[in-house]
Amino acid sequence: MTRDFDNPQVEIAWCPGCGNFGILRALKETLEELGYKPQQVVLVSGIGQAAKTPHYLKANVFNGLHGRSIPVAFAIKATRPELCVIAESGDGCMYGEGGNHFLHAIRRNPDITVLVHNNQVYGLTKGQASPTSEEGFTTKAQPWGNLAHPLNPLSLAISQGASFVARAFAGDIEGLKGILKRAITFRGFALVDILQPCVTFNRVNTYSWYQERVYYLGDDHNPHDQIAAFERSLEWGNRIPLGVFYMNPKPTYEEKIRERTLRQRNVFDTEVFTTILQKELSRFL
Repeated sequence: MTRDFDNPQVEIAWCPGCGNFGILRALKETLEELGYKPQQVVLVSGIGQAAKTPHYLKANVFNGLHGRSIPVAFAIKATRPELCVIAESGDGCMYGEGGNHFLHAIRRNPDITVLVHNNQVYGLTKGQASPTSEEGFTTKAQPWGNLAHPLNPLSLAISQGASFVARAFAGDIEGLKGILKRAITFRGFALVDILQPCVTFNRVNTYSWYQERVYYLGDDHNPHDQIAAFERSLEWGNRIPLGVFYMNPKPTYEEKIRERTLRQRNVFDTEVFTTILQKELSRFL
């Protein structure tokens, strides 16, 4: 297989064993297998270890402010709808600093894919608790233990009627690729929350911890049933489901813009333009 998306000129700066390596590999292979070329893909990220991912791919890249990858991706897709636009960053960047943008992107439903490297810790800024850290999780910044209840991004997205909601695991490359393909080819706002072990700052949610718990949703799960999807999203602990939880196809923001633009153009052509033309013609008759 050709490696159009490889970027050997940039040295990867992640810790050895970081879960980001699996996500990087899966994303590269997914884009290759879907037939994209680097010039057809735009990767938008914020700040953090996960946000370095676009640096290690050969594609169009916008690396912006902390928590601001989604609005930039939204703007790019609205102006260049033919491009494959992917917003990706970590759980702190997307759900913490970027939580407001995350919520309102669900409402607007742009046709973008949002990949969140969820390691339940801030991996760049020395390991403090993130929005998804478990209550009681100890860090150098919270030696007494995290006092906040963790955010459940899947439950939040499903409750707000997001178009596509999925969870994957960085330790299963083929499973991750399968979910990425479905998310990228889905028309609408697609969230993939990726469980990504941090080998330096999170010694609880390790590869082995996940491998003992994760399993894939089976054929008995109906991803078009919002209530069922919400209930499965609450499952966490000894058993952690992976896969596509919810699919809610609906018109995208770009489609609504196109429809409104065509409607306005038609009104102009048939009514306003005719009136102006008749007025101008009357000057010469």
